[in-house]
Parts: sequence; C-alpha cells; structure tokens
Amino acid sequence: MNPELFGWVEVIVALLLMLSGLFTLAAAVGIVRFQNFFQRMHPPALAFSFSSWCVTLATILYFSARREQLALHAWLIIILLSITVPVTTILLARTELFRRRTHGAPAADIPPALSHELPLPAAERDSDR
Repeated sequence: MNPELFGWVEVIVALLLMLSGLFTLAAAVGIVRFQNFFQRMHPPALAFSFSSWCVTLATILYFSARREQLALHAWLIIILLSITVPVTTILLARTELFRRRTHGAPAADIPPALSHELPLPAAERDSDR
C-alpha cells in the first residue's frame, strides 16, 4: 500500500465524515426549529439519508484503499436505508394524520394539503340509511 496515496484517502474520508456530521447537525436544528410534527419529520429523513450516503462512501473508499481491492459490502447498508427511510417517513406521517383526524384535532393542526374529510366506514354509512 502506498502511504502517500493512503494519506489522501484518509483526507477524503475525513471530509466525507465531517460532511455527514454537518447533515446530522442540520437535521437536529430542523427538529428543534420547526413547530409541528409534519414539519419536524422532513429534515431528519433527508439529512440522515444524505449523512448515511456520506458514511457509506467513506467506508467504501477507506476499505478499498486499505485492502487494495474494491470493498462493496457497505452498499448493502445504504440500499436498505434508502428503501426503508422513505417508507418509514410515510408511515409515520399517515399515522399522525390519522391520529389527529380521529381525535378531532383543530383544522389549524392539520396541514392544508391534508385537511380533506375522512370517508365514513361502511358500517356507519349503512346505518345512516
């Protein structure tokens, strides 16, 4: 392994890890700054995804340079995170929206784009006739 080349790799890895930390810090500031649940869930979903991409790229770069062969085992982690983070975010948003609608939250608490009325269940529709 060429020590000079490995030194440059360490610098790039360190920059990627610092960038990852900045994304995570931005997500934390977003959580504190925004007022309601729907606003607070957006920064962490995006920032943690970007942060995990930076860590994954740093991992691939570091271990590929250290072993002097391509190390792609970290791709499995980022692929699973890229699939699960958006799905989890959507499920959390739908759960919170359902909770607010069923507990009679004021219209001001529900985002305008999501404030349409829920349809009645079939049993309640049939009993109204």
